[in-house]
Amino acid sequence: MPYEPRLELSVVVPIYNEEGTVAPFLTALARQQGIRLEVILSDGASSDRSIQVAQQLRAGLPFPLTIVEGTKGRGGQLNRGADAARAETLLFLHIDSSFVDLLALRKGVDSLGEALRAGERVAGRFALRFDFPGAVPLPYRFYGAKAALDRPGCTHGDQGFLIRRDFFAQIGPYDTARPLMEDTFLAERVRREGRWILLPADITTSPRRFLSEGLLPRQTINAILMNLAHTGQLSLVRCLQTSYRSQDATAKLRLAPFLVPLHQAMDDLEPGQRRQLWRRTGAYVRGNAWQIAFFFDVLTGGIRQAGRGGRFLDLYDRFLGRLIDNKAGDLGAALLTWLWFRMTFLAASRSSEPGRG
Repeated sequence: MPYEPRLELSVVVPIYNEEGTVAPFLTALARQQGIRLEVILSDGASSDRSIQVAQQLRAGLPFPLTIVEGTKGRGGQLNRGADAARAETLLFLHIDSSFVDLLALRKGVDSLGEALRAGERVAGRFALRFDFPGAVPLPYRFYGAKAALDRPGCTHGDQGFLIRRDFFAQIGPYDTARPLMEDTFLAERVRREGRWILLPADITTSPRRFLSEGLLPRQTINAILMNLAHTGQLSLVRCLQTSYRSQDATAKLRLAPFLVPLHQAMDDLEPGQRRQLWRRTGAYVRGNAWQIAFFFDVLTGGIRQAGRGGRFLDLYDRFLGRLIDNKAGDLGAALLTWLWFRMTFLAASRSSEPGRG
């Protein structure tokens, strides 16, 4: 019986109708050097040829490829992929992600191992870059720089989550009750139970969703969903399943179909519930006001090291952040957010009227 070297890494990738992306992804991953890995594609009942394309490529790949099939739902797909994995180190990865550095996975596993030998409870994520042919536009530079920060709400699945199986068993699995943001909430459980390290390589992700849906409407919906999730009010979104369509179904987003029923659902709350929602919203938004200062650091080129802010963020943390960390700050943030939401709702409603938009 031939000797089979022990696998060092299991790469778990959820897919759904990714027929055109499977081959480039696997081909790029096959170029990684110095690492013994396997790949698990966890399919969510794709209706295209995603599985067939992967099966046709299997024989020519330098690593074992396993295909797991089940129902659609990113959390469940990730969990099924983890269950099928054979290595002790897992990498949860998006299929539109890639690595320029051919030793990225080798460096990532080694870096995680060094932290583990020091007795730390850690998981790793890669520095994020968006795939543009030329200069990366400012908003995407900001998102990439923010993803390197070790702050709540900054760590997301498009960075790749590198984690040992035993630690994942403690903080996981992914919450299958959440139809979205399951990666963000897992990231915060890691932060509560251990810590994140920034791995010494970049991961490149596609801006395809932002480009097809529109950056402003996509980020408007994302911001509202993040707030409602953190305030425990996601049930107010009556069109939750369609607020984040699978990649094959993306198109230019219109805000009115999302905001109009949300506005009505908020109006239907009891007065006390509505006041509580806005109080919690104020606290959440105030707690994220540091992003304005960090944006100016990115805008002025003040970021000298990945994972660190510049002078604007430093001044915010030392002075302004402390000044507004109180009920008055929460109230002011709630009022500004209410005004923003009201103006956004009115603008979206007008644009949806016949003859407009």
